[in-house]
Amino acid sequence: MSESPIDPHAHHHAHCLPFGAQLVGAAGAKPRTRFRFWAPSCKSVHVDIENGPAQGAHEMTSTGNGWYEATVDTGAGTLYRFRLDGEHAVPDPVSRFQPDDVHGPSEVIDARAYRWEHTNWSGRPWQETVLYELHVGTMGGYAGVQKRLPELAALGVTAIELMPLNDFPGKHNWGYDGVLPYAPDSAYGRPEELKALIDAAHGLGLMVFLDVVYNHFGPDGNYLHEYARTFFREGTHTPWGPAIDFDRSEVSDFFTDNAIYWINEYRIDGLRFDAVHAIDNHRWLRELSDRIRAKVQHGRHVHLVLENEHNSASLLETHFDAQWNDDAHNTLHVLLTGETEGYYHAYEDQPIRRLARVLSEGFAYQGDPSPIHDGAPRGEPSGHLPPTSFVMFLQNHDQVGNRAFGERLRKLTSDDALRAATGLLLLSPQIPLLFMGEEYGSTQPFLFFTDYTGDLADAVREGRRKEFARFSSFSDEKKRAQIPDPNDAKTFALSSPPESPQARAQDDEGKDRLEWSHFYQSALAVRSKLITPRLQHSKSLGATVLVAHDGGDANALVARWQLGDGETLSIALNLSKENVKFADVPAGKVIFETPPRVREQIDVNVLPSNTFVAWLTGDVSDDASGHDARMAGQQERNA
Repeated sequence: MSESPIDPHAHHHAHCLPFGAQLVGAAGAKPRTRFRFWAPSCKSVHVDIENGPAQGAHEMTSTGNGWYEATVDTGAGTLYRFRLDGEHAVPDPVSRFQPDDVHGPSEVIDARAYRWEHTNWSGRPWQETVLYELHVGTMGGYAGVQKRLPELAALGVTAIELMPLNDFPGKHNWGYDGVLPYAPDSAYGRPEELKALIDAAHGLGLMVFLDVVYNHFGPDGNYLHEYARTFFREGTHTPWGPAIDFDRSEVSDFFTDNAIYWINEYRIDGLRFDAVHAIDNHRWLRELSDRIRAKVQHGRHVHLVLENEHNSASLLETHFDAQWNDDAHNTLHVLLTGETEGYYHAYEDQPIRRLARVLSEGFAYQGDPSPIHDGAPRGEPSGHLPPTSFVMFLQNHDQVGNRAFGERLRKLTSDDALRAATGLLLLSPQIPLLFMGEEYGSTQPFLFFTDYTGDLADAVREGRRKEFARFSSFSDEKKRAQIPDPNDAKTFALSSPPESPQARAQDDEGKDRLEWSHFYQSALAVRSKLITPRLQHSKSLGATVLVAHDGGDANALVARWQLGDGETLSIALNLSKENVKFADVPAGKVIFETPPRVREQIDVNVLPSNTFVAWLTGDVSDDASGHDARMAGQQERNA
């Protein structure tokens, strides 16, 4: 099933690409590069070398089925483009690096030049995952992120998840408008700096995940239509233009090799596949998973995660480790904020019951009619899947950044309610994901930003403002005009966190950050010591909605899971504005509570407002209990 076991003595890693620019020949020999390019829409192709002794145009030989090939006496550092039918020159679609952005020449990279330090790293089991999503550009590029790694490891994070790195036009972009999926963007640093970041993360016990976008290309810098029109299904349209033809072998290989390239050449530990519902091809997704896993060295832990609006539980049974659980976020968001416009409308009806289903069965929508999908059924039954098949989050780039003003959740709800929901996030058996900054209670916005110019910049700015016209708070055109311009450099600056959030601890803001950070650190310590070792083979024992004083549903529930060692994890959550009767107190020892001293009221059968409590049966030592977390809660109250 796999190529070879991990070699602890291998300090150099490369994925031999079957296309693009690949160095050939023995080490120490005269440098040579094989160029291979698929251009079925062209009659002739040349590779233009733009620097060095081989500078000039080199004719490429047609080898059939639209492929062109040439081997040139040139090596790493060579700048090149492909010239189509003697006219327009384009960058390599599988360029490993674009030093002068998406329209400039591609650079030949010696993938084996970087010497890896942490060669024994084999990853971590999936159940140990605590994800931290971040945007590399806002954190100072690869070097800036690398400086933050010790803080994140100390927090209890076990994996950083990088928003897409594929080359995009300009200096600032979320990454989902990338056009060259093999080239990490030069705005963040060179390829060896990215490898140094990943290497350093491994040295601290941190996995590195990468968000990859295979469902579309961005609007500026994609030249595939000029030389490979059959890359797309011209008769099938998407919001981004003609659909990508995943049934064509050349297209399938283009994306499959990209996934394997990140895993084997950059030693990425996991991939998050963006919006696979837009791909809408389960056969190809399963084939993608099979081919990736066949190329992973024996002994490595490599994890594959989906974002999938369709809630296709069948993909999680054998081929993918987990899916981002939008149902969990959306339900909790409605409970915390009361917002019900847009896609939150689908969670307006009995949100606490939907949350109970999320905790006990995974998805809230499992084939049920969805009001935001014209009543069409959404999802597949998911109750048979383990809770670790779902990634839970309260915030991420989408849910914060797709708001008009990029408000963090702390701006939209009370601190007590947010801490209670955060307790659930960090201590439920689903895999938790944090969004950069939330661990210190950030109220800084994260906005949508791009770096387009001209007509495209105007279209993006006005298009974004029109998106919000259907929301009642933006029905007025003057209000929509206040929405930040994605292309304004200030928009990017407003979204970039301070260099070291922990550095300022003397003023009130600094103290607030440290108190929030201690809260997260305490909860994650409890998760690491008491829950993570028991997560494998865990299963739900159900969830019960509590009753309000008027006899209806309170925004409160109790959920239980049987863990892998047979012990029971129980949680109680009350997001109501009032206390709730609580007669059936779970068995076991309290391992976490917020706010502090909640048990004093639970002992008299009351679950207070904005409360979260977790119990665990079995032998729970004091050192591994929630004592530190309760003390953190006390510090917050005293502050």
